[in-house]
Amino acid sequence: NLEAVSAAEPNWKIRLLNTPNDPRYTECWGLHNTGQTGGTADADIDAQEAWDISIGSFDVVVAVLDTGVDYNHPDLAANMWTNEDEIPGNGEDDDGNGYVDDVRGWDFEHEINDPMDDYGHGTHCAGTIGAAGNNGAGVAGVNWRVTIMPLRIIGDQDLEAYCLDAAEGIQYAVDNGARVMSCSWWTVEHYSQTLEDAVAYADQHDVFVVAAAGNDSTNDDDPGYDHWPSEWPYPNIIAVAATNHTDNIAYFSNYGPTTVDVGAPGLDIL
Repeated sequence: NLEAVSAAEPNWKIRLLNTPNDPRYTECWGLHNTGQTGGTADADIDAQEAWDISIGSFDVVVAVLDTGVDYNHPDLAANMWTNEDEIPGNGEDDDGNGYVDDVRGWDFEHEINDPMDDYGHGTHCAGTIGAAGNNGAGVAGVNWRVTIMPLRIIGDQDLEAYCLDAAEGIQYAVDNGARVMSCSWWTVEHYSQTLEDAVAYADQHDVFVVAAAGNDSTNDDDPGYDHWPSEWPYPNIIAVAATNHTDNIAYFSNYGPTTVDVGAPGLDIL
């Protein structure tokens, strides 16, 4: 009986501006900038507005190719990836992927199955991506829920890294279910066909490579300055410059209207 219908409309979702209970969240200006660090209010990624739509999903695997990740960290442990096809500690390659006992991922620098971070950079990146949100501890990541795959490609305190390790890490991430990978590193001196092939392989499998624009205060569009992988013209590459709390380019960050896709908070990030 249409006469009994006064109105018909979608049942719109109410926006609450989700705020996590993590005690140090208020210090995370990149997520929600109130001017708490002397910067510009709302010079942030509008995380609270986004969290009304989604707080992330464990179905999304993000590989962190870096100095490793502290997978026991209390704000990360709940969001860490494990290889469920591998039986831990039996000395065998149960899933046939070429890596023995890679339950936690892999350390390509040392060719061992323990990608623990003893430097901190990879753990910092992982926390920004996916520190567990609303768990009453530490900070909140951009994703409260996500699955972080730790892959170590960078060495000890000397921070040595090689293109072959990076390429192997990229292929491992693709083959083991990563949808996105964080590559907060670059090479500028020598072109590597092996590394580009790995990036192309990720592109062929629709896996995003989020790559740092660089920290040399340089225009990546300059034809005399080559910066990889961020400059390669593959559609799966997202090249990211660093911004500060006033929504300007960070003093150290590379830039480039053609080769750099987006800026994101990258200075004084807790």
